[in-house]
Amino acid sequence: MDVTLHLAQDPEADELLGRSPLAALVGMLLDQQVPMEWAFKGPRTIADRVGADDLDAHDIAAQDPEAFSALLSEKPAVHRYPGSMAKRIQQLCQYLVEHYDGDAELVWKGVDDGRELLRRLEELPGFGKQKAQIFLALLGKQLGVRPTGWQEAAGAYGEAESFRSVADITGPESLAKVRAHKQEMKAAAKAAKAARK
Repeated sequence: MDVTLHLAQDPEADELLGRSPLAALVGMLLDQQVPMEWAFKGPRTIADRVGADDLDAHDIAAQDPEAFSALLSEKPAVHRYPGSMAKRIQQLCQYLVEHYDGDAELVWKGVDDGRELLRRLEELPGFGKQKAQIFLALLGKQLGVRPTGWQEAAGAYGEAESFRSVADITGPESLAKVRAHKQEMKAAAKAAKAARK
């Protein structure tokens, strides 16, 4: 894996995401209840704070939970909820150590069926179906991981230029399109909720 992603809209953070499978997974994990750029800047911030060039699943899994939580809580915090996210990141890393010898890329490397890859992603701690489908779409659209049936397994996120998620962000213009789509979805959900009352 060595591509340029534009998810954090920060050159150093995006460089790490493009070369580090674990950083990409951690960024995806962090992508909830905060702006996308903040979430995907998180892996670079964590790496900087541990004094490393990359994230290491074995190292993170073995960290003292309170110390790791404190690391994520330093200003600026890695996430709006640094304590709970520290726990989730450690759970993800512990799972990767247990099932993939700490190598995040083995989650998808050599998998030749999109449904199997989706299943593997859904098994990751912190990854529900939607998050797994978005990450599968990101793998297919930007990281060249395209097992047979990946687009179908990714659902609507796998559609070309759908601008529904981070999978379609390649720069500021596409980021604006994804933001607009998310605002439309929120407005539609709010209207539907109001109609039910």
